Amino acid sequence: MTNIALIGYGKMGKIIRKLAEEKGHTIKVVIDPNCENTIKDITAEALEGVDVCIDFTHPSVIMDNIRKIASFGKNIVIGTTGWYDQMDEVKKIVEEAGIGLIWSGNFSIGVNAFFRIVENASKTFNNLDSYDAMVHEFHHNQKADSPSGTASMIGKIVVENLDRKDKIVEDRLARKIEPNELHLSSTRGGSIPGTHSVIFDSLQDTIELKHTARGREGFATGAVLAAEFINDKKGFFSINDLMDDIIK
Repeated sequence: MTNIALIGYGKMGKIIRKLAEEKGHTIKVVIDPNCENTIKDITAEALEGVDVCIDFTHPSVIMDNIRKIASFGKNIVIGTTGWYDQMDEVKKIVEEAGIGLIWSGNFSIGVNAFFRIVENASKTFNNLDSYDAMVHEFHHNQKADSPSGTASMIGKIVVENLDRKDKIVEDRLARKIEPNELHLSSTRGGSIPGTHSVIFDSLQDTIELKHTARGREGFATGAVLAAEFINDKKGFFSINDLMDDIIK
């Protein structure tokens, strides 16, 4: 069983704790400066006896958290989004510290199966030039980033497998979209856990692929599986490595 430190104790952190303990893992420490009855900072003392840290915090603190956790030689699961432009720096931190790290914009196993469906669909439509493509996502009104990390990953999958699209546009368009651009749009409101759609549209018909989360349990389950996966490993991994391990 794995000794886990939870970094961030919001809604996701609480669900992860419940699921991890149900699977027999131990939550050694909970670290959250904004939550009562938790440790306030990441220190060597706080992480004593910890195998894996699971971070679901905020883009504004994630890089500092990664540096601190790595300096104490602990493996990391990163569910926080909004840091991907610093991917090369994180890889360097992981390599120099000799730790293991696994990340994803979305740890839901269903979403990651959806990613593979989107990849295959984009390859199918690659030679069907009459179809245009677009991506849209809905999330709750407390989400800190836009677009979601999941939507960004979906957009990247489409662009990588649809030759006529080579640029992702995330901003509001007050102009005609160019043929080579993939529009990735976002809506924030209510309590929606997350809905992501990929649409292929022609004059004749519309084909829509959609994943709708019913709650946060799917994300939490994947995060616990990721903690089991990264325990005792060294190196930089993504959710794709976990999915390959599950599907093999």
